[in-house]
Amino acid sequence: MNPALTVPFLPESSYIDFLTTVEDNLETLHFSLLDGRRLDSRIQLERLDTREPLMEGLARLQGTKKYVLLNSRFYNPTLLTEKKDFFSLVAELESFADKGLLDGIVYCDHYLLQRLSDEAPELASSLEAVPGVNSMLDSYAKVEARFNYIGDTRFQYPTKLLLDRSLNRDLDTLAQVVRQIRQYMPGLKIELLANEGCLAHCPYKLSHDAYIAHANIEGYESTFQLNHELGCVRVLGDEPHRILQSPFIRPEDIELYLYHADTIKLCGRTLGGDFLQRLITAYIDRKYEGNLLDLLDAVHWLAGHLHVDNQELSFDFATMLSMCGKECAVCGFCEELFHSITRPLPMTIRDNRQAVD
Repeated sequence: MNPALTVPFLPESSYIDFLTTVEDNLETLHFSLLDGRRLDSRIQLERLDTREPLMEGLARLQGTKKYVLLNSRFYNPTLLTEKKDFFSLVAELESFADKGLLDGIVYCDHYLLQRLSDEAPELASSLEAVPGVNSMLDSYAKVEARFNYIGDTRFQYPTKLLLDRSLNRDLDTLAQVVRQIRQYMPGLKIELLANEGCLAHCPYKLSHDAYIAHANIEGYESTFQLNHELGCVRVLGDEPHRILQSPFIRPEDIELYLYHADTIKLCGRTLGGDFLQRLITAYIDRKYEGNLLDLLDAVHWLAGHLHVDNQELSFDFATMLSMCGKECAVCGFCEELFHSITRPLPMTIRDNRQAVD
């Protein structure tokens, strides 16, 4: 049995063609409006005219549930206090819902959820409210509280719940949280994020989410410079072995997590359709014979510099790291393992002649 996957949707014809061939493996699709309102949790400075291709592509995948990404950490307050931009968003959501192309929203800002519930009650009552991964639901208490708050709105409860990525490296706590959810919320599907690849318990995460939201409001991108000079890019550039401490789930380790989860979420929509096709294929096949970094989203920038041989990681890799005592200063296991399976790649110069002709 192949895992049910939650994957990004992009309005790229070849990628959509690919998705139609693997639709039996897909649980849900998530997509950005890409229309200049900058409402999701990725930098989007340009306005892209993709509404019609987006709708046409989504309509080709009738058997898969669809969720729009409204998961920015926060928004320009005018979206929540003034009518013009807000009701333009409502009209856009209604256009997808009326065509049967929208089952719910993925959100982080509860202010937005509340206003949608208050001002567009009919729309809200037709949609699930799905907490985004940056809600960091890592305990049953947090899950219960979030469901109670959703219950105070007109939105439907989510039919699936994405748990925090930190639980991927703490199997005992993951099992405990899932047991409680199964007991008190029977029928709710559990989802885990497989391939983000950021630092374990990243100390920059909340600020990074805020800087992304601010960049989308201001129309100026500075987060890469911040990360390069002060944040996670600097840390991983100096100590790349920390990648192995990241709570990713390899395609080969899916079976272990299917004891707890019903669906596996894959990310990387800003890396394009070719990346996503390779990624989805690897997780359907449950193996990848190449560079581990080719599968990871947040550290994909390192894939051109280092080759981390995924096949050299043992079958019990995830189990071993789930028992880690977090004594990195005296252990050295990850660093030693990383250097044994990694080789530097030769520097290449990209050929841009065709692009400028």
